[in-house]
Amino acid sequence: MSNAAIAMDGRAAVTPTALSWKFIRWGLGLFITGFLTGFIPIGHYMVGAIAGDVGPDFLRNITLWWGCPAVLAELTLKAGGLGMVAIGFCYQAIHRQGGSLDISSNERIAPLLCAFGLVCTLVSAAAGYVICNYFWPNFYYHAIPTGKNVWLAAQGLSIAVYVVGVCYSFAGIRRASVHF
Repeated sequence: MSNAAIAMDGRAAVTPTALSWKFIRWGLGLFITGFLTGFIPIGHYMVGAIAGDVGPDFLRNITLWWGCPAVLAELTLKAGGLGMVAIGFCYQAIHRQGGSLDISSNERIAPLLCAFGLVCTLVSAAAGYVICNYFWPNFYYHAIPTGKNVWLAAQGLSIAVYVVGVCYSFAGIRRASVHF
């Protein structure tokens, strides 16, 4: 079987190698995006250190991801990106070991679901923060529960989309690995 898509029933079937490279490319890109997003908390801490007075509300709620709203998105992008790379390597290992792997329709959309979920996590963290801050001013630092819950729910839904993609891939990898 070649690395190119093979036509079947008028649809293009994705090969294990092509699928693996989708996971690897997207995963590395999103991991690097998470790494770059990691500079936001550093800048945030520097600005906070220069300002000096952070106030009692902030100090009481400092455990809320160490005081920076970008931390959840950063860690999700890093872990999710590396997870996608690992899934890609699993597909390559199965293919190179001679395992027969029929890619299901769920597995075909899995890289898209994973990438979409991680990108949406970043967007919902950034845009969601601005939108929630408009309706509930300073919701993050004063721990306004409604604003915080809406903001976290948007990120949670995005992460759930990523998890669905991972589950689709895991099912295919598990199905193909029973032969080993």
